[in-house]
Amino acid sequence: MRDPRVGVAILTMGTRPAELADLLASVAGQDTPAARVVVVGNGAPLPPLPEGVTGVELPENRGISGGRNAALARLREFGDVDVVVDLDDDGLLISSDVFTRLAELYAADERLGVVGFRIADERGRTQRRHVPRLRASDPMRGGLVTTFLGGGHGLSMRMLDRIGGWPETFFYAHEETDLAWRALDAGWKVLYEPELVLQHPWTSPTRHAVFHRMVARNRVWLAKRHLPALLVPVYLGVWTAATVARTRSAAGLRAWFGGFAEGLRTSCPPRRPMRWSTVWRMTRLGRPPVI
Repeated sequence: MRDPRVGVAILTMGTRPAELADLLASVAGQDTPAARVVVVGNGAPLPPLPEGVTGVELPENRGISGGRNAALARLREFGDVDVVVDLDDDGLLISSDVFTRLAELYAADERLGVVGFRIADERGRTQRRHVPRLRASDPMRGGLVTTFLGGGHGLSMRMLDRIGGWPETFFYAHEETDLAWRALDAGWKVLYEPELVLQHPWTSPTRHAVFHRMVARNRVWLAKRHLPALLVPVYLGVWTAATVARTRSAAGLRAWFGGFAEGLRTSCPPRRPMRWSTVWRMTRLGRPPVI
């Protein structure tokens, strides 16, 4: 059996041309070359790209989910990619063996659906919110988890062919959790591998103006789409309490509750509640789908 072939998808808004160039250089420097590299200009023109890199310019910003779906569609047209690696345009692959090790992981386990990278800044620090488990004190503890980080990860194309792509209506926030829950319910594995590193600046999610509204709206959509009916109010109640306790900004709370109300009054089909066996599997992995 041949080794899985890696394709790379990068979204950009055209605001980080220097960082994008550095990222593409780190992709080109991998020991195992990428079969394809696609850069999507998400409602923005693209800068000149290196030879062999395919550019896709979208006429409007389709959000993270829409942009990634556009990259997936282009990769599928090539027909020679087994694993797609999504990378933030201000990230950097600091090791040259990332694709080699990633291909080895997928070659060793046919049910491996998602591999999440560790996100670390230039000093090697990983923010707590970038560790995909509840006990996040040790970012170097890898293993099977229930979600993954959007900034750097690998996705099995076979898995995506079966469960579908990114939830385009989400636009931004919780799109990774939506995909991970679908993957888990279909019997695929989600692995956090801290030895695979994407260097990324230390940031706060609230730097995005729409953060509070979309986080709340999409949290409700996530529950309505995927949770058994009994768990929907529990999940939303837990997250409402956590948000009120954590948020120090009155404006942020107003935006959050506005997004929460929007999520309640609008639909985000399809509704396909996960099996109770998946709920139990996630619980055994350390994160039941109510937290």
